[in-house]
This record gives sequence, C-alpha cells and structure tokens, in this order.
Amino acid sequence: MFRRILLAAIMAGLIAGLVISVVQEFTTTPIILHAEEYENASARDQHAAAQPAAKQAAEPEEAWGPGDGFERTAYTALGNIVLAVGFGLILIACFALRGGEIDGRKGVLWGLAGFAVFSLAPGLGLPPEVPGSMAAELGARQQWWIMAAAATALGLWLMVFGKGIPWVILGIIILTAPHIVGAPHPEEIGANFPPEIAGHFAAASLVTAAVFWAVLGWLSGTFYRRAGVSA
Repeated sequence: MFRRILLAAIMAGLIAGLVISVVQEFTTTPIILHAEEYENASARDQHAAAQPAAKQAAEPEEAWGPGDGFERTAYTALGNIVLAVGFGLILIACFALRGGEIDGRKGVLWGLAGFAVFSLAPGLGLPPEVPGSMAAELGARQQWWIMAAAATALGLWLMVFGKGIPWVILGIIILTAPHIVGAPHPEEIGANFPPEIAGHFAAASLVTAAVFWAVLGWLSGTFYRRAGVSA
C-alpha cells in the first residue's frame, strides 16, 4: 500500500511540477528577470561608486548561480518537481487519513485547501517578494510563515470536519490568530525597481500557486484512485 501511495505522489508531483514550470515561464519568470535588471544595474552603480577610479574596471566576484536560459529553466523545473512530489505526499497522506472515496474532483478541493494553507494565508502577511525587495529578518519571517500555515491547516480542519458550532468557532479563532499577531516587516520599505513590479509579481505568484495546487490536487486524487487505495 505504501508503495502505491508513494508512486501516486511521485507521478502527480512529476506532472504538476512540469506543468507549473511551463506556466511560470509566462507568468512569474519574466517579472523576476525584469526586476533583476534593476537589481544588477543598482549593484554595478554602487560598486563603481565605492571603488577608486583606477579599479573601476575590475568586476566584483559573484556567487555561483545557474546560467540564464536552459540551465536556469532546468534547475527551476527540478526544484518544482521535488516540491510538487513533497506536497503530493502530504495530500495523499491526508486522503488516507480521512478515508472515503477520493477522485480527481475531490482532489481539487483538497488542492485548493493546500493553496489556502501554504500560499494564500501566509501571503496575506508576507506577500511573494521580487528579488531586491527589502524584507524583515529571515528567521522571523520563517517562524511566522510556519505559524500561519499550521494555524490555517488546523483551523480549516476544525471548520470542515469539526462537529458542532464550538469547533467551527475555535477553527476561525485559530485561523485568524497569526494575522492578529501580525507578520514581521522591515523598518523601511522600498526597492530598486518600480512598485508596480512588486504588485504584479505578488498577484502573478498567487494565481500561479492556485493553478499549481488545483492541478496537483486533481492529479493526486486521480492517481490515488487508480492506485486502488481509495476506499
């Protein structure tokens, strides 16, 4: 049984990762590349201003990163596939724990719940950021993100599967608690690129994430059913 569950998650994650990689090429990737043009130009200007005139011709050493074009696209696709397989395992584990009949349509509903847990709710406090954006300390942002995702998952579970009004009320309280506490933000807000780029990127990222979770949910439910695990 475990082997069939693992195979279903791998197949769903592989396809969903490839699909979302193609979608990103037309949604978020062009925005990131556009923002990086501003970031690189600003870095070059700062480096030139900081160096003596005799050393301005020397280029600063850069950390390794995948080259533009096929190499960058391949690494992005690989990362998307690994991430999708991991999320696929989470979805299918939820299917198994909940029990009952699962198919592609019900999988989409679970996928949209995953979108709410891992993208929408954390994104309300910490919107997706373009490279070069000012941000709060990484550790604080990670802690709040985990708190928001966990609270959303627990809150939704209580609201949907809890029996009785008190459980629904408790779920709402837990779901909203991280946003009442508030996400960490930098003391100053700004970037080297126009603010319209940040807004466009946040919107495109959330829509892309919604597509990813809907596709992953449908694929996970479909492969879960075909694997003969669904009761």
